[in-house]
Amino acid sequence: MNSTFQDRYERMSELLAPSMAKDHPNLPVVKEEGCYYYGEDGTKYLDFTSGIAVANTGHRHPKVVEAIKNSVDELMHGPSGVIMYDSILHLAERLQQKLPTGLDCFFFANSGTEAVEGGLKLAKHVTQRPYVISFTGCFHGRSLGALGVSTSKSKYRKFLQPNGLTYQLPFADVEGCPSGEDIGTYCAQQLEKEAERLFDHQVTPEEVACMIVEPVLGEGGYIIPPAAWLEKVREICDRHGILLIFDEVQTGFGRTGEWFASQKFGVTPDIMAIAKGIASGMPLSATVASKELMSQWPMGSHGTTFGGNPIACSAALATLDVMEEENLISNANQMGEYALERLEEIKSRHRVIGEVRGVGLMIGIEIIDAGTGDPDGDGMMEILNGSLQRGVLFYLCGKHQEVIRMIPPLVVSKEQIDEGLRVFEEAVTAFEEMKYSSLV
Repeated sequence: MNSTFQDRYERMSELLAPSMAKDHPNLPVVKEEGCYYYGEDGTKYLDFTSGIAVANTGHRHPKVVEAIKNSVDELMHGPSGVIMYDSILHLAERLQQKLPTGLDCFFFANSGTEAVEGGLKLAKHVTQRPYVISFTGCFHGRSLGALGVSTSKSKYRKFLQPNGLTYQLPFADVEGCPSGEDIGTYCAQQLEKEAERLFDHQVTPEEVACMIVEPVLGEGGYIIPPAAWLEKVREICDRHGILLIFDEVQTGFGRTGEWFASQKFGVTPDIMAIAKGIASGMPLSATVASKELMSQWPMGSHGTTFGGNPIACSAALATLDVMEEENLISNANQMGEYALERLEEIKSRHRVIGEVRGVGLMIGIEIIDAGTGDPDGDGMMEILNGSLQRGVLFYLCGKHQEVIRMIPPLVVSKEQIDEGLRVFEEAVTAFEEMKYSSLV
């Protein structure tokens, strides 16, 4: 007898590895479109996750779907280098126009982790130095090389003994800035002190190939550093001949209100890792650098079977078209500002909402214990589940899983923002009544 989706869903733990199946919320869906998912029973869910910052043009945008169908009629597989095709070349040409000046040569891969791995390999090859410095709280992927520089949560590294060729510096301590001091100056000075301490006691700067950083902390809690801090990272790298890698896997393609966060902060790295929103859901990523750097990476030093797949490249070209034609970067800025204003209003009515922070449509909502002010991961999950039960899907992040990610598709409307935040406040209210009503 043929099994149904529901049968297979109930056997999920038998069919899939726990590391693939056990995430929030395991929502069974049969269709996606625009800013919505649709359940098998017909329930409609407003998606404020964008497939974890992937569907920036919305789910199944008609122009992207059309580009995919047209590509299938011509080519399904590369591999690039063995054959060559126009979509990969055209995409590189188009991306040159969107990226910061000097980032103009590409190695296409399949995932953000692969793009990070490529950046690390390139930096080590070019500099012939062994060590890498990353920043505490950043997430760069789960393959072993990327895991060695990922420190958003210790559980990701448990039992895996990442190689000893990495060191960490603290991410910008925006919360630790004393009252009355300029936050940019404070964070930059702290970084200078920490870097000096690291170079004095653990590794000489002449041995460091690169520093890698998320320009906005993603999985680690949606922390937004001051531009002066990123400028100081750049300055330290320049001082010591260290290459700077920006992991823009999550911040790229309009998410922060510019094509890339590098442009938002006015700091250009030597190497950039891009993925997620690049192709509206098709697997594609790129390690990007100058032609000068890339030319030092000879044939055979890196390779891929599926990277730069012609269908994915066609989807990426259509994604760029949609972003331009529908002014999605402008919409990300406008809707992001509007959402933050609404969230500040909601925060004023609820004790369990801590800091609300965001740039563009990359917004984090901290959930705290109303009595102590401490992070409340359990409360966050209650609110997350309460929102889902009312038809809106958010996601989570943060060191203690206390931050709700609000990352809707960049096509989101004001009406959808209103609807999503109305539901969010209902879930917050229900949680507060459940947990704190006896204390009032």
